Amino acid sequence: MNVILLLRLLSAHILADFFLQNDKLCNAKSEKGVNGIKSQLLHSFIHAVCAYILLGDWCGWIIPLVIFVSHLIVDIVKVQTGANGTKGLICDQVVHIVIIFILWRMIYADCAEFTSWFTNIATSKFLWALLIAYMLVLKPASVLIWKFMKGWIPSNDMQAQGLPHAGEWIGYIERVLILTFVITGNVEAVGFLLAAKSVFRFGDLNKAKEIKTTEYVLLGTLVSFTIALFVAFILTSIIH
Repeated sequence: MNVILLLRLLSAHILADFFLQNDKLCNAKSEKGVNGIKSQLLHSFIHAVCAYILLGDWCGWIIPLVIFVSHLIVDIVKVQTGANGTKGLICDQVVHIVIIFILWRMIYADCAEFTSWFTNIATSKFLWALLIAYMLVLKPASVLIWKFMKGWIPSNDMQAQGLPHAGEWIGYIERVLILTFVITGNVEAVGFLLAAKSVFRFGDLNKAKEIKTTEYVLLGTLVSFTIALFVAFILTSIIH
């Protein structure tokens, strides 16, 4: 199947971008001037070589060439715009993956095979239910919890005492984990997750003067877990 060629190209991208790029090279790419250009050229060359080797099409030079040029252009744009944070990383990966997909689609993908593959995805009850479930436990759940909990916010400024938006991201991650545990048949892991979170928070919240904060965190945790478990069990009932 030609889909395996797409998987090879994606594997080459992951290998070159994360395993064959050390901190020294990554930092050097962000520099302006000759040293930065050299590092960007080296990084782009590594990507092209990995794509060429893992693809195994020894007479095909178009894909390695396009990958080399596209990586170089994206790296130069990132340096010029200073987009080196999380958003820059995500945009960088999306651009590269889209380019890989387009190249594979234009050169290697069999039209009938691709159409059949896409149709199977588009008509899969499992995949659409899975997508809805993961979306629900992210932003909609976060908004619901915030509206439910805002009446119980302790008088002391909790946000000033912790990392900005850390609680929100902790909630995202824990609900994604719970949903994943349930749909993969590892419900017992939810108990370990709850125990681990309780252990981490116990040292800060076991003082009598922190009783309001303790109850607030406990209530938020239980609401978050309840929503994630409810969505997970609904999803499993739909799937089965």
